[in-house]
Amino acid sequence: MIDHPVLGQVALGYSPMIDRQRAVIATRLTVFPQHPDAAPDARALLQALAEVWPAEDAGGALNLTMRPLDPAAVARRSTPRPPPVVLNLAGEPLLRAVMEAGPGPQIMIEVPAFMAGDPAHLGALRALHAEGTVLVIKGRPRVPLASELLALFSHSIVDVAEDRRGNTPPPPGVRRISTVQSGVRTTADIEAAFERGSIAVLGWPLDDAPPRPGGRSVAVADIGTVMELISGVDREDPVPKLEAVLRRDPTIAFRLMRYLNSPAFGLTVEVSSFGHALMLLGYRRLKRWLALLLASSAKGATAPPLMYAAVRRGVLMEALCPDAGDSEQRGEFFICGVFSLLDRLLRQPFDELLRSVPVPERVQQAIRSEGGPLQPFLDLVRAIESEAVFDIREQSEALLLGPAAVNRAVLTALAAARQLDG
Repeated sequence: MIDHPVLGQVALGYSPMIDRQRAVIATRLTVFPQHPDAAPDARALLQALAEVWPAEDAGGALNLTMRPLDPAAVARRSTPRPPPVVLNLAGEPLLRAVMEAGPGPQIMIEVPAFMAGDPAHLGALRALHAEGTVLVIKGRPRVPLASELLALFSHSIVDVAEDRRGNTPPPPGVRRISTVQSGVRTTADIEAAFERGSIAVLGWPLDDAPPRPGGRSVAVADIGTVMELISGVDREDPVPKLEAVLRRDPTIAFRLMRYLNSPAFGLTVEVSSFGHALMLLGYRRLKRWLALLLASSAKGATAPPLMYAAVRRGVLMEALCPDAGDSEQRGEFFICGVFSLLDRLLRQPFDELLRSVPVPERVQQAIRSEGGPLQPFLDLVRAIESEAVFDIREQSEALLLGPAAVNRAVLTALAAARQLDG
C-alpha cells in the first residue's frame, strides 16, 4: 500500500454486506474526516482506494445495478470477481468532493436521503449514474422522491431503528426500490431483516450470546484434522507424520495449497506439497495458515460472515504488528485475530477450545479479554469493525499510532483478505 498523505486526514471503518444466502457480497467502507470542517483530498482518497478495489472490479457493481444483488448472476460469471466496495462518507463536504471527483463504476456510493431529495444535487447524481457509479440512498426520505430521481438509485439503506416497512403496497405511481438493512448486530436481526423483505444486510452478527460450556459444538471432520495438524506443527513433528494426517482429508490438503499459493502469501515459487511448504516456510509461519484453515472449516448459516470477519481480523492484526520484521510476533498477531472469533465459529467456549488447540499465552490473554500486550490491538480492530470513529481514535492514541499508520494497515489488510477470498 502506497503511503498516501490523505490517509492521515481520515479514519476508516468497515463492515460486510450480506445477502440472503449469508454470503458476503461487498465491503462497506466508512470514511470519517479527521477534522469535520475540512474535506480531505477526494481524488487522493479515491486513488488510495483504487489500490484495493481497482477499476477492473466494475463488473461486480454493474451486475448489482442491472439485477440487484443476484447471487446466481455472480455464480454464472466465467471469471469470479471480488465483491465491490460500498463507500459511506461521513460529512457532506467530503461526499460532495468525492462525487465531483468521479469515483468510478467499481464503487457504490451512499447518498443521505436529505441530499438525494435536494434539487441542487440532481445534476451531480445524474452525471454519476451516467458514468456507471452505483448510487444507494441512505436513510428514509421525508417525502417520496420523484420517479425520475428514484430511478438513479439501485437500493436504499435503512437502519433497523428507522425501518417502518409493512406489507402494504406503495401508492399508485410511487416506485419502491429494494432495501438493504443496516445496523444488524445479531443473527436474529439478520433473520428479521430478510423476513421484512430486505435483499441484503450491513453489519456483523457478533452480538449473539456466547456459546455455553458443554453446549453443542460444530462436529465437522476436517476441524479435527486441522487441529491435529496445528498440534503436530506446534510439536514440530517430522514431515512424513504430518503428511499422513493431511492425506486423510484431500479437501483440507487442497484448501491449504490454495491458501499457500494465493497472491496474498507472496511466495515466488508454487508450493506443490505439505513438505515443500514446510521447507519454504518453517513450522512457525505455517502454523498461521493452519489457523486460518481452522477458522474456515466452520459450518452453519452465520459461518460465511464470521469467516469473513476472522480472515480480516487476522490480516489486520498482522498489519498492525509494531515489529514487521519479527515473524514470530507477526504470527502471534495473525493467530490472535483469527482465533478471536473461533468460539463463535465452532460454537464452543474458549476454555474448551484452547484445551485442544495450542495457542501462545499472550494470544489466550487477548481473546479472553484478560489483558496482555495484544489486547489493545484487538480492541482497535473491534473499533474499526464497529465503524466507531471516537473509539478508533481513542484506541489508536492509546497505542501511539497515528491515523495514517492505522488506515494504511486497514487498506493493506482488506487488499490481502480479498486475495485470500479469491
